[in-house]
Amino acid sequence: MRYSPILLLLSVLLLGISCSPKGEQSDLDIPFTPSVEFDLNKIIERGKLIAVFDNTSTGYFIYKGQPMGYQYELVKRYCDKIGVSLEIKVITSIDQAFDLINSGEADLIAFFLAITNQRKEVVHFTEPLTTTRQVLVQRKPDNWRKVSTAYWNRQLIRNQVDLIGKTVHVRKSSSYTDRLNHLSEEMGGVIHVIEEDSVETEELINWVVDGKIEYTITDEQLGEVNAAYQPLLDVETPVSFPQRIAWAIRNNNPELESSLNEFINEIQSTSLHAIIYNRYFKVSRQIIDRAQSEFSSITGNQISPYDEIIHQWADSIGWDWRLLSSLIYQESRFKSEIISWAGAEGLMQVMPNTGAHFGANNLLDPSENIKAGCRFLKFLENEWSDKVPEPQERIKFILASYNIGLGHVQDGVALAQEMGLSVTIWDENVAACMVKKSDPKFFRKEIVKYGYARGQSSVEYVNDILLRYQQYIQHFEK
Repeated sequence: MRYSPILLLLSVLLLGISCSPKGEQSDLDIPFTPSVEFDLNKIIERGKLIAVFDNTSTGYFIYKGQPMGYQYELVKRYCDKIGVSLEIKVITSIDQAFDLINSGEADLIAFFLAITNQRKEVVHFTEPLTTTRQVLVQRKPDNWRKVSTAYWNRQLIRNQVDLIGKTVHVRKSSSYTDRLNHLSEEMGGVIHVIEEDSVETEELINWVVDGKIEYTITDEQLGEVNAAYQPLLDVETPVSFPQRIAWAIRNNNPELESSLNEFINEIQSTSLHAIIYNRYFKVSRQIIDRAQSEFSSITGNQISPYDEIIHQWADSIGWDWRLLSSLIYQESRFKSEIISWAGAEGLMQVMPNTGAHFGANNLLDPSENIKAGCRFLKFLENEWSDKVPEPQERIKFILASYNIGLGHVQDGVALAQEMGLSVTIWDENVAACMVKKSDPKFFRKEIVKYGYARGQSSVEYVNDILLRYQQYIQHFEK
């Protein structure tokens, strides 16, 4: 029988529609052409790189108040190399991540993205960071410890052909969907793929552990890390050949691409890269402790052991508890018994005279320390409330005063006024004058009452706290 070209075309189109999983949104639905041109020179001029991360136990997470992760450490080191700060956006949706960089709202996707030809039509990839295989995630039998390995292995899928007819849940728009569809075609059967929107792969892995679903797919390294602290999991069945994993950027950023590739090639040739990689992928007691900790953004909902006290005193002064937590992390890393070389004590590094003035009897007691620190913050709030009317700007003046002293920040305001800058805006105005307080041409001026100060460190102190605060906002509820 002969078929007309039109009938053949219709058949191909219908076949393409019928093979697409229900609800699937292809990467190709994302705009092909970036709507902005914002390359490395403009990123450096702006002073920050905006990177998109997902919240995983290997890529990026918060642990005991501190950002961690293989991807995070590498991106942070790159930012340090080019002299910019790192702004983090935490996104679950892969589609949204592509949209953010192509719309100019972000510069880099720091997911564990497999390089595929389809994705290369939408973005450019850096040099590969690593390679991995996709593996099937499934539960061992409940009695697996009581029977032989050979017995419970027979209960699991070890041959990909046995996936025919099974339902596998995967992260939406991931490369796992393509791989399972290709497997179905290669094996002449149907694997039922359900794409889960706004769900990260590790959450799907937990669904397998909890028995909500039977199967999901993950990258081998992430699977092995999860199986280390959840022994009920099995991740021994591969479903793909090795794939290259890389970062993604807009396809009109040649300078950024070249700079990132140079950085990746440099760091991969050093022992430092192996140290960072092993910190998150080499199964150890530390990895298991982090993964199971209530102070991890992956499995817990606490920033520190002092969250309850911090909530109480933050409410008393009208602060967001996450902002106060960020300040406390900056001061002490949540170490309640620390005493600085200058004699500042405890979680909020309160000086003994200040603590006594604000009613603290024992600054090494977390509750007493936070009480004194917050009363001091309230005092600073009152000092700046009339001078800096905008609350978000005022916070910066308060933080700087807490760090370097009220008098030094008042000197910065005086210099700003003399130079014709705004005295109610911190960035590029009062902050710029704070930096000048280490220069004799400025700290010896008559209007500078408190003399020399390392103003640059105070500016960095404010920036660090506010950047960390934004990270806390993305992980912990108010």
